[in-house]
Amino acid sequence: MSETKNQKPKTKNQKKYMKLSGLEPLVLNENSNFINVGERTNVAGSRKFLRLIKEERFDEALDVARHQVDGGAQIIDINFDDGLIDGKESMVRFLNLIAAEPDICRVPIMIDSSKWEIIEAGLKVVQGKCIVNSISLKEGEEKFIWEAKQIKRYGAAVIVMAFDENGQADNYERRLEIAKRSYDILVNVVHFASEDIIFDLNIFPVATGMDEHKKNAIDFIEATRWVRQNLPNVSVSGGVSNVSFSFRGNDGVREAMHSVFLYHAIQAGMNIGIVNPALLEIYDDIPKDLLERVEDVILDRREDATERLLDFAETVKGSKVEKGLDLSWRENSLQDRITHALVKGIDAFIIEDVETARQEAYKTIEVIEGHLMIGMNVVGDLFGAGKMFLPQVVKSARVMKKAVGYLNPFIEAEKGDKQEPVGKILMATVKGDVHDIGKNIVSVVLACNNYEIIDLGVMVPPEKIIETAKREKVDAIGLSGLITPSLDEMVYLAKEMERQNFVLPLLIGGATTSKAHTAVKIDTQYKNAVVHVNDASRAVTVVGDLLNKKTSHLYTAKLKKDYDEFRSKFLKRGKEKSYVSIKEARKRKYKIDWNTSEIVKPKELGIQTLEQLSLKELVPFIDWSPFFRSWDLHGKFPDILTDEVVGEQASIMYEEAQKMIQEIITKQSLKPKAIFGLFEANAINEDDISIQKKGKEIAVFRTLRQQLKKREGISSLALSDFIAPKETNRTDYMGTFCVAIFGAQELADSYKAKEDDYNAIMAQAIADRFAEAMAEYLHKQIRVKHWGYDADEGLTNDDLIKESYKGIRPAPGYPACPDHLEKETIWELLDVENRIGVKLTESMAMWPAAAVSGYYFANKEAKYFGLGKITDDQVTDYSERKGITKQKARKWLHPALAEE
Repeated sequence: MSETKNQKPKTKNQKKYMKLSGLEPLVLNENSNFINVGERTNVAGSRKFLRLIKEERFDEALDVARHQVDGGAQIIDINFDDGLIDGKESMVRFLNLIAAEPDICRVPIMIDSSKWEIIEAGLKVVQGKCIVNSISLKEGEEKFIWEAKQIKRYGAAVIVMAFDENGQADNYERRLEIAKRSYDILVNVVHFASEDIIFDLNIFPVATGMDEHKKNAIDFIEATRWVRQNLPNVSVSGGVSNVSFSFRGNDGVREAMHSVFLYHAIQAGMNIGIVNPALLEIYDDIPKDLLERVEDVILDRREDATERLLDFAETVKGSKVEKGLDLSWRENSLQDRITHALVKGIDAFIIEDVETARQEAYKTIEVIEGHLMIGMNVVGDLFGAGKMFLPQVVKSARVMKKAVGYLNPFIEAEKGDKQEPVGKILMATVKGDVHDIGKNIVSVVLACNNYEIIDLGVMVPPEKIIETAKREKVDAIGLSGLITPSLDEMVYLAKEMERQNFVLPLLIGGATTSKAHTAVKIDTQYKNAVVHVNDASRAVTVVGDLLNKKTSHLYTAKLKKDYDEFRSKFLKRGKEKSYVSIKEARKRKYKIDWNTSEIVKPKELGIQTLEQLSLKELVPFIDWSPFFRSWDLHGKFPDILTDEVVGEQASIMYEEAQKMIQEIITKQSLKPKAIFGLFEANAINEDDISIQKKGKEIAVFRTLRQQLKKREGISSLALSDFIAPKETNRTDYMGTFCVAIFGAQELADSYKAKEDDYNAIMAQAIADRFAEAMAEYLHKQIRVKHWGYDADEGLTNDDLIKESYKGIRPAPGYPACPDHLEKETIWELLDVENRIGVKLTESMAMWPAAAVSGYYFANKEAKYFGLGKITDDQVTDYSERKGITKQKARKWLHPALAEE
């Protein structure tokens, strides 16, 4: 019978995806890796968090949330269910605090409580699209429906517990029964979006010694498979650590149990979960005897499975299972040896093994296309599944390059046989920009997956990019940039590609780039595919989808639609904010009582250079956390070294970095240089700072003022507020500086010449750390010696990283002063290029790339802040003060413009 016109079309097979958001979107689709939920902001999951909340130390509690996000949590679970806490008040207060912390609230929130009033209080204030944890049929359908309708009204997703009036689902059949009933009510009665439903099917312990618990894990796994196959669009979650509860105190066995359970549960369809302790061990690396016993328990394969695992656990109790540092793998088959070498990044035997493979092959090219690519495919699969980390992949590439380098002469001798790449990618850091660590990592990862990379390096003009793309017939172009002027270069290139009728996909990456800028500024200029790639782990999947001849048009259409929707929401969101005029903002300036405020005259006025500094003196000032982030290992140092997810890999990298640092110091491969100046200064014309020498003006710095409308009594800040105005008749002081590490590029190039991309990237990352350490070292010398305004300071390196010192050192191009043009004034004032050799590119990037420059402010009330967005009247005012055209001012200030 045909459908009547009133019937809705069938959508049962139409796949829909859950879309969550903090400041950044999180879409769960078939390409998403397992989504990890951080639970340390749950008073039931963290004693420390509970104590901080009880003591109302919310600022420190925020650090717990920040650590979760830094550690790789893609969602954070927030729970205040405790008898001694006002859960409702604490939830509202904490969520409001998080909303002011962009590095935390960029991820979606899971509002977790057993009390509806706390959940609703959270829903009223939370940013973005969150998850409610949880509702169930425990108290009947009426309450279940009412709560679901409220959650739907607030636009949140929901976790549904496998629980009904008769209790928790504790076997396969009960899990299916409750999940099906809950789904039908939510979808057919409440009309809840099916993609916003997450089922927690209850993970219970196994190997407890009780027969009724033997099937706990396999029942969950099979129920997950049924739910994902029969209840369209839903997700499945769970707390993984529950499964190993019987083995508390034996971390080695517990970790193996988590690994095995998650391996099978993910295959069955589990896509969200709390993994604590989180997985570190690669599934394939679990010792075979332990793996067999654990899988027997998890999958309930033997009657005596529990006893066998208990007996084995006694042999490894008190320590993690030994990972086997012997060479027993050398006894395996040739293919297994080559694969092992690639996965583990071991190059000691690779020449020997590929030579054996070459002797057995009909043609040398078969060794690359066969043995080596089989191994690299394993690397790719493990990386995509989150079982390998970026540094390991780069080491794998080093082994691959060494093998290919050995085989190439034989290939050329065999009448030019050549392995055909799956695609040719042009990579370039845009004109005016000198930063390329991220670009180099992406290039290595793509090369590992058999893409030919044409790397044009840094400061590449658009005409060279376009000419090379045409000549080399590349399949895609990847652009990288770190400083904000690079964004304009990317927009220009997109326009030029459109004008010249290019059809190539355009990939955008780098620290200042974002999905928002890509969608709003670049995607609109180019009718073909434009995609923001925010980390190396996504690069292979994205490029593969873009170059797939069968489906690329569908992928591109989906990208365009996604960016169009994102752009619409983003532009609408910006219009909701209110701003005050620059005149009104100045009335709200930060007021210091200059009659009583202490002003310390520097002990040494004028300009000084440092060129004989030893790198040894800088080592204690290194902040290691950004070093690990550059390798996609997230967490704070030193905690990251013992992190349950990335701790082992981070420890390996840290040890290797220490060895390279010692070698650099011994060979003097890197040379630090610095220049600074301390000057008389006064604030003039509201937002300017006049730099003087013996009362005569020698330079003027232009500062920008916040214009976002704030609550009454909250100041609109500008850096000039921290300098005494001219009319006070008090002479104040200000400093400027530039530090740089020379030799990093040459050192990296020496490693690249040996086909060692891993150490090339490592050298650049270490140089960056030395530059930041030198900036920190010099700032301390300024405070305690050259200026001497805090001569008795006794801060640790941790205190310095937390910026606990008196005074600030903001930098042009950063949040308080986003205008890179002010670097020109620093360079002129200090004569930087002539004195220490650091140059500015036309986009105001510093060369060498490992360099830092900025200002020194000494007032005890000086503080770091973000300018935020400004309006057109301040741009006009700024252009007049600076003596440049408004068009030029807009070019340099556009990232801060409210209308953009």
